[in-house]
Amino acid sequence: MTQALVALRKDALLQWRTRGRFVAVFVFGATALLLFSFAIGPSAGALRQHAAGFLWLALMLASTLALGDSFHGEMENRALEGLVLLPASPVALYYGKALANWAQLALLGVALVPFMVVLYDAPPGGALPLIGLILLGTAGLSFPGTLYAAMTVQVRGSQTLLPLLLFPLVVPVLLAAVSATSLVMTGDPMDQLRSWTLLLVCFDLIYASLCGLLFGRVVES
Repeated sequence: MTQALVALRKDALLQWRTRGRFVAVFVFGATALLLFSFAIGPSAGALRQHAAGFLWLALMLASTLALGDSFHGEMENRALEGLVLLPASPVALYYGKALANWAQLALLGVALVPFMVVLYDAPPGGALPLIGLILLGTAGLSFPGTLYAAMTVQVRGSQTLLPLLLFPLVVPVLLAAVSATSLVMTGDPMDQLRSWTLLLVCFDLIYASLCGLLFGRVVES
């Protein structure tokens, strides 16, 4: 646990020093939301109906930029080999990196919500349930995304390969997050929110456990 916290602190400091990249990722996500609204047209009802889906699509697309950059510093400074040689468990290094990515993606999701509300004229619903769903959904993106980012960082064309590997895996997370977010925003007359939230939690636990176990083989190969 201590090693994971040290790795988390290191990555959090690195993200803070390169916070200009976060602004660029946010602008990309906001631009994606704007382009999605053009595809729907001027219908206010249709915009509100698809607001939750477009929010998560924009967040998923923007996440590939943030996740791809998470190992960029290690590759530039040839520090990836040094991380492997440290007297620390690869599992601890993975969870430190994944938690830092999770915090960044969750902050990105929360930052995109006001933009989505204004652009799509969508009711945000309860603030706490919406933030909770963003935390659960971004966890489902962060845990496998961190593993795939480590796998592709040394491959030519990693920015293209990362979404090709990540998107098919996180389809269940995306479906559950979109459905649950839509219920929070528009109402839940049939009490389905609990089921979708439980599904999100299950996938988060599966990804967190399996990806942590596989990370050591990825960085050593």
